[in-house]
Amino acid sequence: MARTLNVPLVGMDHRGAMQVVRTPRRTGGQGWLAAVAVAFTLAQLALVRPGMGLGWDEAVYVSQVSGHAPAAFFSAPRSRGISLLVAPIASWSSSTSLLRVYLALLSGLGLFLALRVWRGLFPVRVVALAGALFATLWVTVFYGPEVMPNYWVAIGALAGVGCFLRVRADRRDRAALWGVAASAALMAWMRPTDAVWVTLPLFVLLVCAPRWRRPRLPAALVVGLGTGAVGWIVEAHISFGGLGARLADASRIQGGLGWNIAVLDQLRSLRGQTLCRPCTGSVPAPELIAWWFALPLLAALGLAVAVRSRRTGGTLLPLACATTASLPYLFMIGYAAPRFLLPFYALLAIPVADALIHLVTTPRPAWRPVVVTLVAFGLAGHLAVQYAVLEDAVSRSTAGREGWARTASELHRIGVRPPCVLTGHEALPIAFYAGCSSAQTQGHNASTTRADLLRTARQTPTATLVAAEDRPPGHARGWPSHRFGDLRIHVGPATRSGSQG
Repeated sequence: MARTLNVPLVGMDHRGAMQVVRTPRRTGGQGWLAAVAVAFTLAQLALVRPGMGLGWDEAVYVSQVSGHAPAAFFSAPRSRGISLLVAPIASWSSSTSLLRVYLALLSGLGLFLALRVWRGLFPVRVVALAGALFATLWVTVFYGPEVMPNYWVAIGALAGVGCFLRVRADRRDRAALWGVAASAALMAWMRPTDAVWVTLPLFVLLVCAPRWRRPRLPAALVVGLGTGAVGWIVEAHISFGGLGARLADASRIQGGLGWNIAVLDQLRSLRGQTLCRPCTGSVPAPELIAWWFALPLLAALGLAVAVRSRRTGGTLLPLACATTASLPYLFMIGYAAPRFLLPFYALLAIPVADALIHLVTTPRPAWRPVVVTLVAFGLAGHLAVQYAVLEDAVSRSTAGREGWARTASELHRIGVRPPCVLTGHEALPIAFYAGCSSAQTQGHNASTTRADLLRTARQTPTATLVAAEDRPPGHARGWPSHRFGDLRIHVGPATRSGSQG
């Protein structure tokens, strides 16, 4: 028999202020959260294929801590948090499968801990359903085992807002206070600018709503954000000419941040594109994007349910943080990537789950079977769509990464072997696969000059990669060329091979 204990539930007193209500709950409810996290981990291992090679951005992040290849150029928008997260594996092993398994296990644990924070703020069935909704999105399953920061910002946001609410409800909850600081640090460690957008409503509440103030909450938020972002800020002064210069460079690389409605771009990316830049083409079929339009409707219903039950704080705050987290990626950027909205989805899952539970439990008994059936069919269709898109995204990503691996093998065959340098078309990820350095003379990853590149090519095996239909850059026009698939490989004078074609 499961034992019981008193768990704090957030309620409202007669003046509308948040208060803690101690109520008996079964500890066995935690098992549902663990089941969601385990199922999420298994889905990653089964559907994303641990052997899938590293993507472009992953190659950049892993190269910072890997002994397999030299560190790639690290541009202004990036932060080193995800590199440090994978360092326990990537620093000594080049096995992508091992890295994927490590991240799948870690992401499952992170989801469990973030959901556990919300026990007591909402019934366990709402929290478990929220976790299941978030964990079954194709973009969540795809990026859980990827060396990318966005999933971890989402986990930090979900845990941080929950801990904030717990401290607001019970100022004696020291664990929750530490959770606020740790969650803010995790977000800032991964993506400092995202952390600012997520926490903006928390600071607004602390400044503008006296009854929300707790003396230690602002300190916990500031210390957490500062601890996570300090490395990024120091690097800005050392390598980018200051914090303002780094932010300006980051904006330029992202196409210039400003008023730019990217809602359609995000819709186009829902067909399974990991990056939609430039984002052209038609909007996906209605069955692929219906869930995206259902989210705000269900979230609004969740808010209405909260207002009726007098617990608006627990619902309104994640909604507010979800909204601010999504603003830069829906209205301030000229391209789209589904992973950018992961914090939005994680926070929105709580009110959406609350709305769905309300739909299936509150109708009159005569209507309840009909409502339950409709919701069940809707969720089943939603799952079918998510996993169809996931399969397509995994297949296309795997094919592209296998192509990079084949090109790396061909480079080795024609004499471009470590220590070596690659430049040109898709040189950065291919260089990682080949164990080479990458260098560019122009573009977002510019890290050398033409004169330095020519000097290097006389001393080190060097190759310039060009799309087969394009002309080579000026520095490589006199170099011997080799056709391989859709590429033409121009090899520098220091390359020695007996098998060039």
